Amino acid sequence: MSIVPPVSSLPSHSADSPVFDIAVIGAGPGGYSCALRAAQLGLRVALVERDARPGGTCLNRGCIPTKALLTAAHTADEARHGETMGIMLPQPQVDYDRLAAFRDASVDTMVTGLESLLSRRAVTLVRGTARLDDGAAQADAAATDGATDGTRHRVIVDTADGTTTLAARAVVLATGARPTQLDALPFGGRVLDSDHALTLDRVPSSVIIVGSGAIGLEFASFWSSLGAHVTVLLRHGRPLSAWPRRVGMAVRRGMGAHGVQWADYESIEAYEDVDGGIALTLSGRGGATSRLEAELCLVAVGRTPVSAPWVSDSGIETDARGFVVTDPWGRTSRPGVFAVGDVTRGRQTAHRAFEQGIVAAECIAGLEPAPVEDAASPLVVFSSPEAASVGLAADEARADGAWTDVRDTAIVTQGNARVMMSSASGVIDLVTATPADGGERIVLGAHMAGPHVSELVAEAEQLVRGRVPLSQAARAIHPHPTFGEALGEALLAADGRPLHTF
Repeated sequence: MSIVPPVSSLPSHSADSPVFDIAVIGAGPGGYSCALRAAQLGLRVALVERDARPGGTCLNRGCIPTKALLTAAHTADEARHGETMGIMLPQPQVDYDRLAAFRDASVDTMVTGLESLLSRRAVTLVRGTARLDDGAAQADAAATDGATDGTRHRVIVDTADGTTTLAARAVVLATGARPTQLDALPFGGRVLDSDHALTLDRVPSSVIIVGSGAIGLEFASFWSSLGAHVTVLLRHGRPLSAWPRRVGMAVRRGMGAHGVQWADYESIEAYEDVDGGIALTLSGRGGATSRLEAELCLVAVGRTPVSAPWVSDSGIETDARGFVVTDPWGRTSRPGVFAVGDVTRGRQTAHRAFEQGIVAAECIAGLEPAPVEDAASPLVVFSSPEAASVGLAADEARADGAWTDVRDTAIVTQGNARVMMSSASGVIDLVTATPADGGERIVLGAHMAGPHVSELVAEAEQLVRGRVPLSQAARAIHPHPTFGEALGEALLAADGRPLHTF
C-alpha cells in the first residue's frame, strides 16, 4: 500500500478553492481527531458529517450520555452506601426530567467544545451524507487540478441544499458503526437498541438485556442502581466472556451484589408481546426451555460497521463482516484512502479511534508515526464494579511464539484499604513473560475488575506498551492509601515479593 505524497508536494490553491488536503468522512472520535491533528499540521481539512452536530456516536449517543447517566447512578449508590458509615440519607428518588437535562447538558457542553475546536483550527465542516466518486471521477479531478500523483479524490456530499463535490488529495473514512440487530429479536416496539434506550423518558420497571459486553453491562448497572429489575442473559456462564475468567466472574459477583440478575441460555427461540411488556422463550443446555418477561428488552450484542455498498464499490477492500481492511497505519487498498475508528476491525473504543485518526493525519502530512497497537489500546467497562483490560491474556501470550515462561498472577483487592472502605471487591490479573530471544520478564497484560480500575488501566497501558521490565515496574511507589496501590501489590506479587497478599 502506497503512502500519499507529503504536503510539500501539493499544488497551490486559492482560499476559496474546493480542493482540500484531506476530506474526512465522519465526525466521530476517529474523524474529528484526524481533522484536528491535520489542521494542526497545516493541512487544509474538510470534515463531512451527516448528523446535525459533530461528535458521532460517542459524544451524542454513546460515551458521553451513558457516562452522565452512570455518574448519576453512582451518586445514588454512594448515597445508599453512606448508611454503612453512619451517614443517614433519605432513600434516593429519581427526577428523570432533571436527570435527562443533566445528560443532555453534558452532551451539549462536549459537542459545543468540539465545534469551537474545529472552528478555531479552521476545519471546514460540511453537513451531509458523503460517498467517494468512482475511478473516472478521480481521474477527472486529477486532470482538473493538475495533479499527477494519481491520488486526487472526489467526495460527493448530498446536503440539504443539493449536492456538492469536494476534491482532496487524501480521504479518511471514519463512518463508525451501528447497533447489531439479531434476526431472532429485531429492533422495534419493546426491543431497543442502545440509541433508543438513551431516549427513554423514565426508568423502566424491568429490563431483559441480551449481550453481556460493555454496552449491556453499563445499561444494566445504570437501570439497576435506579430501581429497575434487570436480568442479563449469559451464553458462556459469565459476562465479558472474551476476557480472563477471573475478571468476568468478579464482575458477575459485584453486579449481582448491586441487584442485577443473570440467566444462562443457548439461544432465543421466540418472543412475543404480553400485557405491558415482552416475553422471551429461551433454550438452554440439553434443550430445556425457559420464559422471561420484562417491560423492555435491550439488545446489545455488538456493533456493525457503517461501510455502505459504496465502500466496496469504490475499490476498497472489506472483510466478510463489512469492516474496512487497513494496514497498521490505517491505509486501505485504495491509494490515498485511509480508514479509522469503528469502521475498521478491532477494539471499538473512542480512544483507539483517537489514536488512529492522529496516525492517519500524520501519515498524510508526511510524518512517520508509530502504528496503532490494538492490544495496547485499553478496554474499559463503566459498570458497577468497573472492568478494564489492556494487553494480552495468558492464553494469547502462550499462543504467541515471541514469549516463554508465561505466568498469570492474580490478586483479590479486598485487602486494599480504599477498596475495603468502599465495601467493594475486585481482582487484578497480570500476565508476564520473558521474550523468546532473551531479556528480562515484562508485563504483557493487565486485566482488572473493581472500583476505579478505569483510572488504573492507564498506568498498566504504559507498562504494556513500553515493555517495562517487571522488576522495574514493581518498584513504582504508589501513594498510600489509594486504589492504585492494588495495582502496585499485583506487580509485587508477579515479581515474587508480595507485601500485603500471600
